[in-house]
Amino acid sequence: MPQPPVDRPGETSGDTPGDKPRAGYRLMHVHAHPDDESSKGAASTAKYVAEGVDVHVVTCTGGERGSVLNPKMDRPEVWENITEIRREEMHRARDILGIRQDWLGFVDSGWPEGDPKPPLPEGCFALVPLEESAERLVRLIREFRPHVVTTYDERGGYPHPDHIRCHEVTVAAYAAAGDPTMYPDAGEPWQPMKLYYHHGWSWAKTNALHEAMLAHGLESPYTERLEKWEREPDWDDRITTRVPCGDYFGVRDQALLAHATQIDPDGMWFAIPREIQQRTWPTEDYELVESTVESERPEDDLFAGIPTPAP
Repeated sequence: MPQPPVDRPGETSGDTPGDKPRAGYRLMHVHAHPDDESSKGAASTAKYVAEGVDVHVVTCTGGERGSVLNPKMDRPEVWENITEIRREEMHRARDILGIRQDWLGFVDSGWPEGDPKPPLPEGCFALVPLEESAERLVRLIREFRPHVVTTYDERGGYPHPDHIRCHEVTVAAYAAAGDPTMYPDAGEPWQPMKLYYHHGWSWAKTNALHEAMLAHGLESPYTERLEKWEREPDWDDRITTRVPCGDYFGVRDQALLAHATQIDPDGMWFAIPREIQQRTWPTEDYELVESTVESERPEDDLFAGIPTPAP
């Protein structure tokens, strides 16, 4: 089926080097599954791509054990070909975002259900020895040589075993990539300058969007969630960096829709009009956890403090 044209702000056939003020900077996002790159930080990714940053997404697993969350895609032929379909969805999202992307090559661990939870499947990503998975990421870091790396916090953003393992692998690889004694056969050492964690849904953001919906006379999708929310002010205070990227929410949405098995176009992802999102919370938020450079906090840029790269 022909794909609709992609609206990628900042990209035109007449681009010149002067139109790309961030040319030479490199940014790596490390994610657990295909679709995570589009649901976490995709608007800031699109902003940086439009400014000339070379953005590389590493996807740790193929998402083989993920659920089909879009009712329109919950069909036998989809389940029979889920591995290939999720791979195709990732390639489409990659092209929409204008990024390069690599698979780390591990198998989805799945979401364990039950009480007690069953053991994880043998050979899945969460059970692979850390040294093995970290070495693969170190190899990609040394090849791509990013100035900035992002991933999930120690809780994984949410407690999926692959998200938690993604955090562990990224932290280990970030520490090892610049050390010539670590994984000496994985390429020339390269030390990224900054490591960030995604902070996608703080209480402040969720509540602000909730209040904005009510102020417009609209039903909020977050009412029940906020009623049950056990607030952790210290956790929200960990955010150090808010990247203005509201102009790129449309690109984010197109990338999300590319993951048709995972994203229901009639579901919660699109319950809040984009204009309300842009006016209410036009940033994507991060926590700076490691840095070899000085920058003033709070930041509004993942590259704050990093000198302009040499041509």
